[in-house]
Amino acid sequence: MKLPDFPESHHPLVRSLQEYSDPELIHRFQQHPDEGKYFTALFCRFGAMSYSLLRNMARSPLQVDYLFARVWRNIFYELNHLATETGGPSFSMQAWVLNKVAACITQDQLPAIETIQYTLTTAPPPLWCYLQNALDQLSPLPRLILVLSQTFHWQDHRIMAVLQAEGEEITPDEIAQHLQEAYQSLQAALPEDIQDIYLNSRPEPDSSSILLPPF
Repeated sequence: MKLPDFPESHHPLVRSLQEYSDPELIHRFQQHPDEGKYFTALFCRFGAMSYSLLRNMARSPLQVDYLFARVWRNIFYELNHLATETGGPSFSMQAWVLNKVAACITQDQLPAIETIQYTLTTAPPPLWCYLQNALDQLSPLPRLILVLSQTFHWQDHRIMAVLQAEGEEITPDEIAQHLQEAYQSLQAALPEDIQDIYLNSRPEPDSSSILLPPF
């Protein structure tokens, strides 16, 4: 199983951080939550290493991608609370990432291949993490409609029927309106540098086409 390409590592915003140490990147990630380039730079440094360890633990590339995304989702959230200064000069980001990979291997059960909807090429872990953050900022009704539409692929008439059964009177036009509002809010909540790194290079940047199902 080949290692995936990480084209974001060649982006100017990421390349400009090559001289930063791991603790510096972590500190800036913690201090600037509205910028995604620091986490992306860390991902580019340790992504290939973590993927190479995980690819021996699964039968299918889909399962490897699933584990890989889970590892980096966990890293993303735990980095906010990581105090590198407590380890002093002995702190090793590589060793820390290796521990997170090991924890994922021993603790996470692999789902059946046919149930996995995540693919690495659709949304690399940094983009996925920031999309999830953006999704958490949406209003409840637009978020629900967006998830039912894009994650579970429900048709409008099914969404409308379920909402009406719950006492939410809604029309097809209102569903379309809420979806449009959700798409716009989702993209507005994404850090500008994440959009630059991941979306602006696509032929038709559209956050509605890359929303992923939550794990």
